[in-house]
Order: sequence, then C-alpha cells, then structure tokens
Amino acid sequence: MKKKFLGEQRTAIVQGILCIVVILVVLQLWLFTATMDAYLGGESSILLPAAIAGLICLGLNGGLLLYLYNLDQR
Repeated sequence: MKKKFLGEQRTAIVQGILCIVVILVVLQLWLFTATMDAYLGGESSILLPAAIAGLICLGLNGGLLLYLYNLDQR
C-alpha cells in the first residue's frame, strides 16, 4: 500500500533532500579541490580513493533524484 503525502509534507521532504544534495555537492567540490592540490603536489596515491568517494556521492545524489521522481508519481 503506497502512502500519499500532503502538499506540505512533500514540500518538507523536497527541502530536506535539497539540503542533503547541497551538502553532497559542496563535499564533492572540496574533494575535487583537495585531490587536485595533492595531485599537483606530486601525490598520486590519493586519486583512487578520491574517485571512489566521488562516485559514492554521485550514487547518493542519483538515488535521491530517483526518490523524488517516485515521490512525484504518487
């Protein structure tokens, strides 16, 4: 049984998801900056862990987007 959300509840859910997405995007920007700084400093061992962390952030953002699409269809 699918639960239907009221308009105010949907707004609160969307705003919460937006806050999480903003935090994840800022985290990705910081990760990119720190990775480039380390790489240009001659430390290439940081590339793989940074790429994995970036892909995890991408996956989380994609999952939140799918949740919003499913929320819109209800």
